[in-house]
Amino acid sequence: MPTLFDHPLAPHHKLVGAWVAARETSPRQYTRAQARRRIEQVFQAAVSEILAPVDLADFRMTVLKGEEGEPPAIAIVCDSIGQIDLGWIETSDAPISWRAAAYRELEQNLSCILPIFSYEHLFDTISMYYWDGETDDEAARRCMIEYHGLDEADVDEQSLPSTMNARRPDWIIAANAARPAQLPSGLRQALRSLRHARRALKSLPEYNAWHFDIDLINQYVPYFEEVSTLPPLTLVPSDEFAAELDDVGRHGMEVGFMDIAGLCPLPDPDRIDDWLASLALGARFLLAAQALIALDPTKL
Repeated sequence: MPTLFDHPLAPHHKLVGAWVAARETSPRQYTRAQARRRIEQVFQAAVSEILAPVDLADFRMTVLKGEEGEPPAIAIVCDSIGQIDLGWIETSDAPISWRAAAYRELEQNLSCILPIFSYEHLFDTISMYYWDGETDDEAARRCMIEYHGLDEADVDEQSLPSTMNARRPDWIIAANAARPAQLPSGLRQALRSLRHARRALKSLPEYNAWHFDIDLINQYVPYFEEVSTLPPLTLVPSDEFAAELDDVGRHGMEVGFMDIAGLCPLPDPDRIDDWLASLALGARFLLAAQALIALDPTKL
């Protein structure tokens, strides 16, 4: 993927360079090579400072040159793959209703920032792979016999919608989540903080650091049309669904996942401050999610 620093004379270098120059406390004359290094150092430092506390996923920033008169754009790429660590939600002996409430909140909100998929997405994909989109057992059996050529005697040895759903841990089932009034105050506060951070993200203008538009991504990174549409991260517990995750992830492992968390065009230097502010709001949201996952259930 081309970056800002690969093309010292490109228009996007001038864009970020103007922003850096405006913030230099001690202006000085730079050679072209020195200016390029200085732009890289200042901008990367600003991004790193914002993202440093985030350990839910690994991110990197890359600046893309616009083609045919399009402005440069900054993309945030997620370098993590697999199930995110769910901490106490997955492993503790806390009441199922507490764990389900926390999991539901993550499931409903994390995709606004992270390239991540849920159990529902996994189930729908497996249904398309093996049952032609059917979601009840009888229809799935007919599909496997009529369209996949399985013998009737062999069908019951295959995974069916009901058997797949039966493997879900109780804590990922939304119906098991307790109402807010039934939760301990520490957990209620953590859930409230995550919701507040999510609402702050909704107030951002359309083009922000975490803006995701597949058509825009393909415009700036044409080879992404060839990668898997599957995000690299999941909330699905891998111990229970290892085979299914391998099935849906195989194509992504071969050609790449849809790992861009956000892409934002930047037509002028003034927009960079707004971009950094939106990056910080996203980091704040991820920190709220981390705090929820890091709770000690014995102290709730």
